[in-house]
Amino acid sequence: MDMSKFMDMSKMMDMSKMMDLSAMPKMMDMSKMMGECKMPNVDVEAMMATQRKNLEAIASANQKAFEGMQSFMQRQAELARQSFEATSNLVQAVISAPTPEEKVAKQVEATKQTIESCVTSLKELSDVLSQNQLNTVKAVSDRVCESMDEMQGLIKKTGA
Repeated sequence: MDMSKFMDMSKMMDMSKMMDLSAMPKMMDMSKMMGECKMPNVDVEAMMATQRKNLEAIASANQKAFEGMQSFMQRQAELARQSFEATSNLVQAVISAPTPEEKVAKQVEATKQTIESCVTSLKELSDVLSQNQLNTVKAVSDRVCESMDEMQGLIKKTGA
């Protein structure tokens, strides 16, 4: 049984088209809108630059999270394919055993191998997912801190 085409993620979905943010600036020019509002002692351009950076950081974090999930799903599909192949081979080994005692012995050994393999695979997938989430949270957290510093700088400028 050829399992190489099983769960080919590239054929399941193409999320790259869903992440196109290039049209966002064309939708609404916030700096023009904000420029028309006269607010005393507020640097509208600096505020808009901060918000632009925030949007870029969110888009980047989303892209990285998507890429992480894509690699997670690809690895998950690969592990599932390997598991199906291993199970097929183990079943063949059990069936081909000549005596009932050997069949039981092979079945016990196959069960142990399957459980160990599943635990190892689950740990690997858990580590991949955890690392992806940590990277995404760190990127957003870093940008939030930078944004707060930028806003604090804007407030100090307007207060002077």
